[in-house]
Amino acid sequence: MNRQEGVAGIVASFFQEGLPLRIEGYDGSVAGDRTSFQTLEIRSPQALRYVLSSPGELGLARAYITNHLEIKGDLHQALIALQGNIRSPFPISSLPSTLRKVGLSAVVPIKKPGEEAPPRWRRGLLHSLSRDQSAISHHYDISNDFYSLVLGPTMVYSCAVFKSETDSLEEAQIEKIDLICRKLGLRPGMKLLDIGCGWGALVMHAAKEYGVSAIGVTLSSKQAESAKAKVEIAGLEKLVDVRLQDYRGLDDTNFDAISSVGMSEHVGDRNLNKYFASLRERVIDNGRLLNHCITRSRSGLTSRTGPFTDRYIFPDGELSAPSRVVQAMHDNGFELRHSENLREHYAQTLKLWTENLQANWEEAVSEVGIFRARLWNLYLTLSRIGFELNGIEIHQFVGDATTESKTASFPQRPNW
Repeated sequence: MNRQEGVAGIVASFFQEGLPLRIEGYDGSVAGDRTSFQTLEIRSPQALRYVLSSPGELGLARAYITNHLEIKGDLHQALIALQGNIRSPFPISSLPSTLRKVGLSAVVPIKKPGEEAPPRWRRGLLHSLSRDQSAISHHYDISNDFYSLVLGPTMVYSCAVFKSETDSLEEAQIEKIDLICRKLGLRPGMKLLDIGCGWGALVMHAAKEYGVSAIGVTLSSKQAESAKAKVEIAGLEKLVDVRLQDYRGLDDTNFDAISSVGMSEHVGDRNLNKYFASLRERVIDNGRLLNHCITRSRSGLTSRTGPFTDRYIFPDGELSAPSRVVQAMHDNGFELRHSENLREHYAQTLKLWTENLQANWEEAVSEVGIFRARLWNLYLTLSRIGFELNGIEIHQFVGDATTESKTASFPQRPNW
């Protein structure tokens, strides 16, 4: 057998010529750049079956998660090369040789990894209360201990803000939380609503450092349990109320400020108008809204995430263009007063999260299993690349709740 043929040659055909990676097949075949320090290793026929059952990113992800496909070397650099060279659409001409290599088993349905969510059509009514609860639980109710290994002591699961390249992850997360408080203009006695409050870091910081009373809501039972315990330990029960609740069920109103951090991505592009209209009903006139969300890099791109993200990371998550978010805010009672793109900060955040995961690898595997640990290594690295290459962005939009007088409460220049 020519070593350029066989499994390695088949896999090489999935990519553009000149792929700067070495490809090794389980049959001893080799293809690609033999001198590369990065190696794509096809460990079993199962890897090819995953790709055949779902050509493209989903099949490749399944093979990697289940350890039938391995990437040796620098995963970050290897994935950049793979993403930049994958053929789309899938080369149909490669199917006959792949089928001959794998055999008739290729047409037999293959068991998907247990970490995978059902396809969209099997999840129920889109953005119903029960479906949204299930989507949030799929991602956030893994294990608080696992998240602490990845996120570090602040337990903040959103983009950090680095004032300098030497800032630690913890310092940068505290700066991000405080920046939100400053942008909202928080002062003692104010009332804050934090939608998608996570493990409670923002509401606790706002109460402790700015003297506000805060309500945080989350659909994650594990987040709510952890956040409530932290509030009690900190002695902030009189100022902070963390609830396991959908924001649509809130009866509370007259908030001075609302923060929405990593939440609007779960609402859905078509529902952004309803979302911001709901927030406007809950905030006082001239109150402030800070919406911190991941966006597409330009208009015209689909808001739906790809199959890997939808099945494994954020079921039903959608990413709107910045212009779409601003339009929805403006059309529903919030005048945009400030916008900031922090995508380089998120790339750095993801790099540090990945380093945390790798430094705590054995403990992470013990906590959630090897498949989920590999899934997260892949997810964090792909996300980092997305921000580095401007495939996705992260924006903080600050809006003023407009009134009939059209008078804004903002200073003429931002004071944060």
